[in-house]
Amino acid sequence: MNKPHSMVAGHGFIDLRTAWVVPLLSVLYYFFAKYTTGFRSDHLFLVVLVNVLYFLSGTTRRFLAGFSIFIAYWILYDSMKAWPNYYFHEVDIRNLYHLERKLFGISENGVTLIPSEYFKLHHGAAGDLLTSLFYLCWVPVPLAFAMYLFAQDKKLFLQYSLAFFVINLLGFVVYYTHPAAAPWYVEQYGFTFDASAKSNAAGLLRADKILGFGLFEGIYSKGSNVFAAMPSLHSAYPIAGLFYSLRQPRRWISVAFVIVMTGIWFSAVYLSHHYILDVLAGIVCGVSGIFCCEKLLFNRKWMQVFFQKMQGAMTKPVPGNSGS
Repeated sequence: MNKPHSMVAGHGFIDLRTAWVVPLLSVLYYFFAKYTTGFRSDHLFLVVLVNVLYFLSGTTRRFLAGFSIFIAYWILYDSMKAWPNYYFHEVDIRNLYHLERKLFGISENGVTLIPSEYFKLHHGAAGDLLTSLFYLCWVPVPLAFAMYLFAQDKKLFLQYSLAFFVINLLGFVVYYTHPAAAPWYVEQYGFTFDASAKSNAAGLLRADKILGFGLFEGIYSKGSNVFAAMPSLHSAYPIAGLFYSLRQPRRWISVAFVIVMTGIWFSAVYLSHHYILDVLAGIVCGVSGIFCCEKLLFNRKWMQVFFQKMQGAMTKPVPGNSGS
């Protein structure tokens, strides 16, 4: 028999004593978003999704508990719109460009070009579509891998999710301590700082033109920060996926990550979204994040307790147990 303080929701139990928590957090998030970035349709979607998952069933609540780490990441990333990094430090526009040209410059008709400029002159429809496809993988692939781990190995899922979060934190720290412009910015604005500049899809617009609709233009119009080229977190995410894929039995997933990883690294430069220096910084960020988690964080006693509680929140409850 159900306890008086519990109710059935989609074959799962919810404790009425804590049922107010998610709605309250939703209201607080509404006011936070309204007075920082402005409350938008994607904020509304997130609030509705979280509440539906929480109240729908025990299964969806367990899913929500696990992916709360990714929700926290999205909120943090989106909040960067309210506090642009150029408020805190001067944006590196000129020095990064010249260092790229010095280290990786390509001679073309007596002129030294950075790799992004070279690829802008030497590109084709097949390369534009393939690199755009790789670049589109930067969020769907990590999320798909997370869903797979959630179903197969809860502890490995938590390790991967937290490593993903820590890698982002490290990247955000660099964003705010060393704001940097991307190659496409120099193409459009030169070496002059323009705070009104909007996020740009750059070389991805070539794929939009081939496809006949503004897929990438729509995605990049919602970018959180124009001056966040270094490090390339696009280049960091697949490293975490590859590292943790090696701890699960399906080797083809690791092979897929190697392909996606190298594809994203090349695409970042080919599409004028990043310098090679940004990609290298992203690789360092990814490796550093994993090292921090594996050597400094995961072996802490309090983290082991956190893992146990989170695994409990994500595990199917014993029939009749209303504490799920």
